[in-house]
Amino acid sequence: MSTRLRKLSPRSTFVVAVGILISIMAFATLLSGAPAPATNITIINNSSHEIRHVYLSAVDQNNWGSDQLVNSVIPSGGGSFTLSDVSCGASSIKVITEDESGCFLYKVVACSQATTWTITNDATPDCGGSNSNN
Repeated sequence: MSTRLRKLSPRSTFVVAVGILISIMAFATLLSGAPAPATNITIINNSSHEIRHVYLSAVDQNNWGSDQLVNSVIPSGGGSFTLSDVSCGASSIKVITEDESGCFLYKVVACSQATTWTITNDATPDCGGSNSNN
């Protein structure tokens, strides 16, 4: 029993090549378009200072994004605020808070799970002195 392969016409070869190319491009798009990890971050303010601003930054940078509170505050004495679906470009992200005195607190959180950051009066703020955590 003999099997002979049939030669494809130039048009059929072109159609097959285009189909393969489109499949490769679609697969590459799916891989490159994978969403960055996202997480929820809840900030609980158990300190005696009102938090007026919350910023996000890559862990290794001091280039902060816009204020996440916009026109809100996190009241002292147990107020809270949740940042939902925070998109992370890496495995973790830096969260920065600023109180009414212009002092900052910093915390690096993992993007693999939801996180709660409880701020108390025991936290040492960065108020512009030489003891900076950023």
